[in-house]
Amino acid sequence: MSIATASIPLICVPDGPDALAALPERARRWAEANGFAGQRGRLLPIPDAEGGREGVLFGMGGEGDRPGLVLGLAAAALEPGRYRLEGAFGAPDLAALGFRLGAYRFERYRPARGVVLLDTPEGADEAEVERLVDAAVLARDLINTPANDLGPEAFEREIRAFAGRHGMDVRAIVGDELLAQNFPMIHAVGRAAAEAPRLLDLSWGREGDPRVTLVGKGVTFDTGGLDIKPAASMLLMKKDMGGAANVLGLAHAVMAAGLRVRLRVLIPIVENAISASSFRPGDVLRSRAGISVEIGNTDAEGRLILADALALADEESPELLIDMATLTGAARVALGPELPPLYTDDDGLAEAIMAAGAVSDDPVWRLPLWAPYAQMLSSRIADINHVSSGGFAGSITAALFLKRFVRQAGSWAHLDIFAWAPEARAGRPQGGTDQAIRALYFMLKARFPA
Repeated sequence: MSIATASIPLICVPDGPDALAALPERARRWAEANGFAGQRGRLLPIPDAEGGREGVLFGMGGEGDRPGLVLGLAAAALEPGRYRLEGAFGAPDLAALGFRLGAYRFERYRPARGVVLLDTPEGADEAEVERLVDAAVLARDLINTPANDLGPEAFEREIRAFAGRHGMDVRAIVGDELLAQNFPMIHAVGRAAAEAPRLLDLSWGREGDPRVTLVGKGVTFDTGGLDIKPAASMLLMKKDMGGAANVLGLAHAVMAAGLRVRLRVLIPIVENAISASSFRPGDVLRSRAGISVEIGNTDAEGRLILADALALADEESPELLIDMATLTGAARVALGPELPPLYTDDDGLAEAIMAAGAVSDDPVWRLPLWAPYAQMLSSRIADINHVSSGGFAGSITAALFLKRFVRQAGSWAHLDIFAWAPEARAGRPQGGTDQAIRALYFMLKARFPA
């Protein structure tokens, strides 16, 4: 955001033999006396003659460090106040974005501290930075909110408010109406909870524009169902709606930028709870697509609700269909918490998403839809089992399961995101986080410019 009054200089210094050469002599001597040489993430206040702050030096790191959102490290550590960037801070948009995202705090349940603000650097696209910050904050706030304040009913209210702000058409299918309208797997997963399962269907844009549909997993809390999780594994399960939260953040960016698409957003919302009406291991469910599904484990509920939503999305043959879900622990074992796997059969789409993620410090990594592994989902009594028969390739087999429900879309991509930063890093404070929003947004912006 632009700020009219005076702000504190944040002087960005790269690590290298000549790192301090461009500094005024007094600042250079102060840096040398304190062993500051542009080390990545280090802050050094520069005192003025009265003992106040003349400015702050910030280390951008050396050539081997990815600059990316590094200025988020500054925003996370700075005292409240307003700052302006000086020195070698790199690309203005990414610098501003990194700072703003690093300044994020989730303060719904505690007194707010003073804020850390930034003058928009010269050359930055202020509107673009603002929409991407808003998209990330939307996703983070939703993920960080615990399930007692964001169950299925509250999540629907949040989505309706979001739709209202953007002028979207919205329709909700709730409870037993899911059975009447042929969403049996969404109903089965959510029927044991105190609050009814539901499917939110949002749309925006002109009918004649290319159809882009986003699907997000909206499990507001996951006990694991009858295959109950151990207590330690439930601690983060408020984040199991992280796919839906990130889809909403992406949708915000798309609409705020006015991209030329007919946008549809589908969010199946359930709580995977335990009661007498819980679905069971060994049950066979009929899906919207007509495929019979044997339940191998009730703790793999996300792919069931996504399957019904993907089948609905696929019926109108969108040009592009994308789903995001906090789907498997196997994805984190394979690639860790920072690098979500991307699955698609469209080579050009994969390359475009990965390239957009690389330049926006929002990385994803393509994993294969390895067809021979589909046999791991075989069932003796149904068309398919929804989990694999062994412990191998869990993220791949989950993607292969979802692929069965996409037949008519021009292209489809699935992202198995974590939606959580287990420890703070540049531009991503610890807690619920955005993942793949920028990678997908910049891909969409290149394909469907405003």
